[in-house]
Amino acid sequence: MSRENRRMILILLAITVCLVFVPLFALKGAEFGGSDDAGSVMVEEIGGAYEPWFTPVLETMLDGELPGEIESLLFCIQTGIGVGVLAFLMGRMVERKKWEDKETIKRN
Repeated sequence: MSRENRRMILILLAITVCLVFVPLFALKGAEFGGSDDAGSVMVEEIGGAYEPWFTPVLETMLDGELPGEIESLLFCIQTGIGVGVLAFLMGRMVERKKWEDKETIKRN
């Protein structure tokens, strides 16, 4: 690995560490709520009583709310599936370009 590459990697690692740890110390006492909670609070402030149109399917099946850990797990699985699909499609496009370039070279 060249010296420039090593330097770039160290700089990027330092930036990553700063992005992860600086907010932990800079935002002491901050509360991080979900957008669903914030939305329902705003609706109540603006228009009165908020009543959901329906209950989530899993909550209906389980007769109660899902634990936070399960919600996080489902969200992570959904994210992983989405990233997998995007990575597959991007890889497919790159490989298609390579194959097209090879075919062009063979024809000429």
